[in-house]
Amino acid sequence: MGLPLKLSHIPARAAAGAFILNSGLGKRGLPAEHAAGLQEMAANAFPQLKDLPPKEFGKLLSTSETALGAALLLPFVPSWLAGLGLTGFSAALLTMYTKTPGLTEEGSSVKPSQDGIGIAKDVFLLGIGLTLVLDDLVSRRK
Repeated sequence: MGLPLKLSHIPARAAAGAFILNSGLGKRGLPAEHAAGLQEMAANAFPQLKDLPPKEFGKLLSTSETALGAALLLPFVPSWLAGLGLTGFSAALLTMYTKTPGLTEEGSSVKPSQDGIGIAKDVFLLGIGLTLVLDDLVSRRK
């Protein structure tokens, strides 16, 4: 029995996984002020996040990113499952991007401002996630 991973998925999973894992590990022990800034942006899209203490939010974010990055890198995690996690994560980031003032150009809901380019690029993560999920669905139909 082979791994639940296609050879063609390895580059996308490795690139996204390494990037997200590094981001998550970099947020370990995040100072409360920095966590509060990230939390404020996230709360634009998900208001319930305002209820968490900033330190807890930082820990949740770090743990979530680390787990997702690891899932993408581990070959025994099925691509559809890793892709589903990546799709949800990147959709949340893009929701935050569209709802945070100043990240899109005036009069546009999607065109990034200079400040928004760093988050707008996460559309690539959404594409990778959807590709992993859809490829599995199409493969199962054959």
